[in-house]
Amino acid sequence: MSPAGLIDTGAILALVDRGDDWHEACVEAYNRVRLPLFTSEAVLTETFHLTRGDQRQIASVWTLVGSGAIQMAFISHDELSRIEELMREYQDRPMEFADATLVHLAGREGIGLVLTVDHDDFETYRLPGRKRFTVWPARNSRSGRR
Repeated sequence: MSPAGLIDTGAILALVDRGDDWHEACVEAYNRVRLPLFTSEAVLTETFHLTRGDQRQIASVWTLVGSGAIQMAFISHDELSRIEELMREYQDRPMEFADATLVHLAGREGIGLVLTVDHDDFETYRLPGRKRFTVWPARNSRSGRR
């Protein structure tokens, strides 16, 4: 089955951390979207780094990946030049490498939905044809402040 959306680091962390201000909103969004969701190696690297060694969170991330609900999309060496272009295009933000990989995957795969808590970034980034991302969960759906 082809992916219906992408998932970013903050949304993955919110899914596995019940204490995260975005947890409930991300769980609700995750439950509404058709699976699987694509992510990148860069996003998973960032996610595991930010768990700060919390073994419960690490195991939960592995469960999501192992179940196939979140799938790591392959990015070839030849595609890195496009990711570099994206980072230059959005250098005023600046665009992080993990975000650039997701924006690249969105364009390559024709995916416009992203589960993220980084609204400011993904509401700025554009898909081919200058189309906007559909960002879930909605900014006003979070239960607290990050």
